[in-house]
Amino acid sequence: MKGSLKTRYDLDKMAAAATVSVNAGDIKLRATMTDATVVKGPSLNGLALALEKPGAFIVDYNVPNKDFRFQFMSTVRVLEKPLNLNYIHFKGDKRTTVDGTLVLDPANKVSANHLMGSGNCKLKYTYVHKGQTTFEPSYDFAKNAWDFSVSQRVYGDDVLKAMYQTSNQNLALEWSRNSKLNGSFKISASLNLAEDRKMPKLIAESTWDFEM
Repeated sequence: MKGSLKTRYDLDKMAAAATVSVNAGDIKLRATMTDATVVKGPSLNGLALALEKPGAFIVDYNVPNKDFRFQFMSTVRVLEKPLNLNYIHFKGDKRTTVDGTLVLDPANKVSANHLMGSGNCKLKYTYVHKGQTTFEPSYDFAKNAWDFSVSQRVYGDDVLKAMYQTSNQNLALEWSRNSKLNGSFKISASLNLAEDRKMPKLIAESTWDFEM
């Protein structure tokens, strides 16, 4: 049995979530609850259940909303290149998305995301330079706008990332660490350059994984 505890801090509030997962053969059972589940007494608020077969499917159930989310994954080969496909359906709002990632080689891949029944489609190209620096330009057809991000791995477990959204002139900086021994954390700061009063929004997240 494995578990994780995730906390999130910003200037307005603090939130926490805990996840417990159990392996049953090649099937994984998972339960997640947030601080809303225990604040003001035990309740079903923030409780979610999941059934997962890694690499094949995930079924999520939002207990308080009585809503399902279905995700199916598969991989096919196109011109001898792996194409990873995801089909995601949200039962409550009847929304379906399809995304695919074509891995050209270890350093280059192209991905697309489409909301079915709409003109909402996003394309993204990812290039990894020497396994350390990642460039990711993307284009949103619905917004007719480009987004850009670049990340740099430093000191092994640490990653520095900068992101810019041209549609809303939002600039974000992020520092993250993923360590099996000391847990994971992410500190981000975002700033909307279009606002007259430019105040950065700060968010800190931490995750601890453990076995029981």
